[in-house]
Amino acid sequence: MREVYLVGAAQSDYGSFPDESYRSLFSTAFEGAVDSVDGDLDRERIDEAYIGTLGVGGRQLGLPGPAVTEHVGLDGASCTRVENACAASGVALRQAALAIRSGVADVALAGGVEVMTDMSGEQTRYWLGVSGETEWERMAGTTFAGVYAQMADAHMAEYGTTREQLSRVAVKNHANGAKNPHAHLGFECSLDQAMEGSTVADPLNLYDCCPTSDGASAVILTSREVAEELTDEPIRLSGTGQASGRVGLFQRPTITGIPATTEAAEQAYEEADVGPEDVDFAEVHDCFSIAELLAYEDLGFCEKGEAGPYVESGATEPDGERPVNLSGGLKSKGHPIGATGGGQAVEVFKQLRGEAGDRQVDGLERGLTHNVGGSGGAVVVGVYERGWA
Repeated sequence: MREVYLVGAAQSDYGSFPDESYRSLFSTAFEGAVDSVDGDLDRERIDEAYIGTLGVGGRQLGLPGPAVTEHVGLDGASCTRVENACAASGVALRQAALAIRSGVADVALAGGVEVMTDMSGEQTRYWLGVSGETEWERMAGTTFAGVYAQMADAHMAEYGTTREQLSRVAVKNHANGAKNPHAHLGFECSLDQAMEGSTVADPLNLYDCCPTSDGASAVILTSREVAEELTDEPIRLSGTGQASGRVGLFQRPTITGIPATTEAAEQAYEEADVGPEDVDFAEVHDCFSIAELLAYEDLGFCEKGEAGPYVESGATEPDGERPVNLSGGLKSKGHPIGATGGGQAVEVFKQLRGEAGDRQVDGLERGLTHNVGGSGGAVVVGVYERGWA
């Protein structure tokens, strides 16, 4: 199979933008991605486009992909809308990579977009809830936060994970997000604030939960031959993996981990010929603080049950052994559902090229993205490396 390289990547700001549309947000991300390419990329060279979106709120439920790509002048490219809940644009990126590896495309666009803040809280909870099991979770009254609260409660009971360890995820990610000009919640918080937030779904409080955001992301992938024309600082997508799991929490063999993460990670590690110990930094799916802790274990960054002590040790801080969510993660940067996975790749691209501004960590050679749909019904993992293979 052919090698795959990222030559451009960008995102819009994440937040609440009543004066923006899904088209204008995507245009911002796409034009930023084109501008980030070192060479002169003719957009007519884009063969395939994959756009992730849940399509919340009733806007352009059919054909949202072509609706945004035509807006940025990609009338000739084949466009596919990808829906895999919160993993939509992570899967879109993997599909773009597979198109290049197979020879179907030489240049492909992967991206995502979502507008979520123009709905009532009740409508937002509905659209988030449909990413879980509909009949036995959402229609029974379980919220998205409620599902992850059950996972947190089980992990705390089985492994002794503490309230403070959950809160340290929020403190770390807000500190990182405060350095990210694109972040929705770009402010720091103290440990006391994070521990004393109002309860959302016990044991999770307000500081354990990511916001719902508007935003878009775009990533340009190419074959090696095209990458050699366009950049002297290539970022190689050396491994990808995708797995599906039981959509409903009650259907799974365990709720103290996400089996699909482990399977997707094993695929990505094998394809990249690396192990978790070789990953320098990661952008993981922290829709709730417990989700980041589970990711540490499921991705192999620490042993099962050790995620609490792992975050407490400082290992995932910017100056730790493996920084996690330097962008601020979903918790601080924000979570526009369809744009999230692509946004993770944008951060990895910037860090590996030394272009992450105030949050830049020097010496990074290999990064990982981890994008989860729902509470683990779909997971996609990517491994990225600096330089040519």
